[in-house]
Amino acid sequence: MNDTRMKLMTDLQRIEKEHYQLREGEQLQDFLTLMLQYIGDPQPELRDDLICTTFYEWFHDENMLTETELHRLLDVLTDEQHLFYQIGSVDDPSVFTRAFSILPIALITERHRKQPFLDQAEYQHLKHSVLRYYKEEKDLRGYLPEGGWAHSAAHGADALEELVQCPESDAALQHEVLAAIQGKLHNGMQIFCEEEDERMATIVDTMIDRSLLPQQEIADWISGLTHCAELPQSRGPRIARVNSKNFLRSLYFRRGKISRGSVLDTAILAGEAKLNRFAIRED
Repeated sequence: MNDTRMKLMTDLQRIEKEHYQLREGEQLQDFLTLMLQYIGDPQPELRDDLICTTFYEWFHDENMLTETELHRLLDVLTDEQHLFYQIGSVDDPSVFTRAFSILPIALITERHRKQPFLDQAEYQHLKHSVLRYYKEEKDLRGYLPEGGWAHSAAHGADALEELVQCPESDAALQHEVLAAIQGKLHNGMQIFCEEEDERMATIVDTMIDRSLLPQQEIADWISGLTHCAELPQSRGPRIARVNSKNFLRSLYFRRGKISRGSVLDTAILAGEAKLNRFAIRED
């Protein structure tokens, strides 16, 4: 373990004990630079327990990060050494850098949603980056015995859930996000088992709750999820079917207040029944 890394761990542990406040003479930018350098550290104690948690605490203290610092952070986080570091690779430690870069991007998006500070070009860059990441990330592992959480599908969903609520968000964006969710559910590689379906369901639940799209359009999208059930049985369609089935179940129970017999209620129940092979009864 090099001296810089060890000192960062020690400093962040001390900052945690001191309620995330800096001491006199310490500069926030110095810590941010090092946190970005080690954001994908293969050891979860530094990456997850310290850097990720410190970002969260600092973002939710509105006096900690200035708009200038947020602009700088976004520029770095969305570059080829962070969010898109070795994008497309699988089963290697690069996923940690990507999956833990999207989390502070979600926090930046939340800040902009609540207190807009990005201009139009910056927002477009943010939108493009988040959508590109969710479409191009191929390493979908959840919890790794060596290294802890990767969880890229869940972390990316958190950013999308903030993105759909931004003041610039329009119907076209909502549909792009729905398409990205479908792509992740129908990924052809992995059946999700670490509650990624719940994190994706949060996005659609937010769309419904905030009336970001007409319910009929969401119902039509749900119906489209089920087309995989019509394909010949093989590994790819099975992954799509099981992921979509679990997603619809998560959404249904999340929407406990949904009107029974409504267009959404009908679409979710019909979709789940079509995807659920165990519900089929032979005469």
